Amino acid sequence: MVDPVPAATILLLRDHPTKDCEVFMVVRHHQIDFASGALVFPGGSVDDGDSDVTEHCDGTDWLDDYEIAMRVGAIREAFEESGVLLARPANDQGGPIISAERCLELTPYRDSLNQGEISLKSFLEQEDLRLACDVLTLFAHWITPDMMPKRFNTHFYVTRVPESQVAEHDGTESVDSVWITAKEALAGARDGRYSVIFPTRLNIELLADSGSSTKQVIDASESRKIVSVLPITEKRGDGTYICIPADAGYRISEERMER
Repeated sequence: MVDPVPAATILLLRDHPTKDCEVFMVVRHHQIDFASGALVFPGGSVDDGDSDVTEHCDGTDWLDDYEIAMRVGAIREAFEESGVLLARPANDQGGPIISAERCLELTPYRDSLNQGEISLKSFLEQEDLRLACDVLTLFAHWITPDMMPKRFNTHFYVTRVPESQVAEHDGTESVDSVWITAKEALAGARDGRYSVIFPTRLNIELLADSGSSTKQVIDASESRKIVSVLPITEKRGDGTYICIPADAGYRISEERMER
C-alpha cells in the first residue's frame, strides 16, 4: 500500500450579481499523471518548504505545524496555478490582501516557485510578504483509497478571492480555466462538457448545498463538522460500490461504479 502524499487545494470563490457565487476551476494538462484532463480546483502536493515559513504567516497561532504546512501549501499552489496570491505586506499584519497591481508584479515568481528555482521562504523575504493563512476555512478532507497507485491526503480550503486580483491558469499543469457556479459545473459533468472525478464532483455538490453567496459558503464551512473521507469499495450482487462515511455531509454515501 502506498502512503498518501500530503496535499492541499483551495476553492477560490467570488460573488456574482445575478446568480450563485462562482468558483475558479482549472483543466489539468492531459500529461499530468493524476486527474489528467479533469476539471479540478487549484492545488497539489505540499512541499518541504511549506513547513519553513511559519514566521511569515498570519493567523497560525492556534494551528499545529502540520495544519500550517497544509494552509501554506494551499496558498502557494493557488498562486502557482491561478496567479491569486493570498498575502499581505510584511509590515501590515492582518491588513488588506495585496492589490492586483502588486500581484501582477509578482507573476514571474509563479514559474520559479513551481520549478523549485526559488524557495517559498526566499520569495516571501525578498518581496516582504506574509501569507494570509487566516482567510482560509477548512472545507473538506479526503484521502485517496488504499488500492490506488498514487495517493493523496488532501485538505480542501475555501476563501473569497480578493476583489482586485485576477485568476488565470498557468498554461503548464493547467491548460484552461473557468469561473463557474456549482450548478453549472455539475450540469457540465452530466452532459459531458467537463470531466469531473468522483471527489471533485461531491465537493462541487457540497459547495452547491452550502449557500448562494461566498459568505454563506464560508459560514457553512466554519459550522460544519469536517469528517475525513477515505473511500472504500464494496462488491455486491449488482456490482461494485464506492462508499464514504454517511456523516460526512455529502448528498450520497455510496455509488455503484461503472463497469
